[in-house]
Amino acid sequence: MVFRYESVVPAPRDEVFAWHGRPGAFARLSPPWQPVRLTAEADSLRDGTAVLTFPGGLRWVAAHLPERYDPPRRFADRLAAPPLSAVLRWTHAHDFEEDGDGTRVVDRVATSLPDAVLRPMFAYRHAQLADDLAALERSRAWSDRPVTVAVTGAGGLVGRNLCALLTTSGHRVVRLVRRDPRDPGERRWDPAAPAPDLLDGVDALVHLAGEPLFGRFTDGHKDALRASRVGPTRALAELVAARAGDGGPRVLVTASAIGYYGPDRGDEVLTEDSPRGNGFLADLVADWEAATGPAVAAGVRCVQVRTGIVQTPAGGVLGLQYPLFEAGLGGRIGHGRQWLSWIGADDLSDVYVRAVLDEDLSGPVNGVTPYPVRGADHARTLARTLRRPALLPVPGWAPAVVLGREGADEVALADQRVVPTRLLAAGHRFRYPYLEGALAHLFGRAVRS
Repeated sequence: MVFRYESVVPAPRDEVFAWHGRPGAFARLSPPWQPVRLTAEADSLRDGTAVLTFPGGLRWVAAHLPERYDPPRRFADRLAAPPLSAVLRWTHAHDFEEDGDGTRVVDRVATSLPDAVLRPMFAYRHAQLADDLAALERSRAWSDRPVTVAVTGAGGLVGRNLCALLTTSGHRVVRLVRRDPRDPGERRWDPAAPAPDLLDGVDALVHLAGEPLFGRFTDGHKDALRASRVGPTRALAELVAARAGDGGPRVLVTASAIGYYGPDRGDEVLTEDSPRGNGFLADLVADWEAATGPAVAAGVRCVQVRTGIVQTPAGGVLGLQYPLFEAGLGGRIGHGRQWLSWIGADDLSDVYVRAVLDEDLSGPVNGVTPYPVRGADHARTLARTLRRPALLPVPGWAPAVVLGREGADEVALADQRVVPTRLLAAGHRFRYPYLEGALAHLFGRAVRS
């Protein structure tokens, strides 16, 4: 069978084709619910090879076909390596046709896979392409030239998404890693004592690295959370300050968290100007943000992105919930009346891109969408998106078994009604401000035609 999916994106054909050839394009188009990992990206649409790895080590090898390479009209790839190629047929032609002021993108796949498997995947891909091209166009209002961005935590959930968005937008990414570099795009970074030349040639630094929040809130875990955030942030801020006005980064963007507001704020609407709350995370976030002080004092623009609950089935909270809801075993957490301030993974990447490029943005910025939801509403919306019931609520004591009582109160049961006042004042456009639309896109249910 030949599966066909098409849509029109409002961008010139040359630009749409060029986008597909940039590093990160394959990652940006990979559906987040699929249990695969991109282990090698094709270096050429003409004759390059991309490799996806499934759990257990099974590989999908997509080889591009030089005889069908016709820029900016077409490129094609084929499943090329056993054992999958021995049991599955797959040849994928990507066509680009001029359509008024836009481009008609047509995917044709000769395959033995059923339509029901392919349609959500291509609905996601086409929506993602249109959204990314629109975001790229908006970003040109802040900067019309490519920049070099150094990123810590580039291998994490947020970092992978952001790096791919930056490179498909034409920017250069330098990944700061704690091991020996494996390619020219990496530099070794010592969190305790970053090398004086670490940021040579870098226009912006995005600092995302830190011990994962999820874990039982023991004294050891809390010490690790603090040690991985405050000290390394201060060391990088001092390095940025030392290079201020001397060819160093012009902006330092750091991860932060809405934990700043404390875990139990009820119906109070929380903006960036709201007072700090109580509790371990509020104290940690305050010290974490203050660690950028040396760069601020040196006159470097600094942005702290206070991130809410990131929505993506590729990881985080939704990554844990998705399998349960898919199996019909999902439900609200606790009483469900607590406010959940959330943001889609791609909207969060857009916020970071704006923080890098928009010289008018500085200080703490709430990385959430304008419309928080109650916990019970989140569960119902997720169940409705997946066409499953939400009949099995998680009792309030259950998160404490995994996170401890303090961790459950501060994370799983936190009640925070946060709004992105500074982004809204700047006229920021969210891709998916409402939860229904965000989840529909993330699971390939928002069909484009």
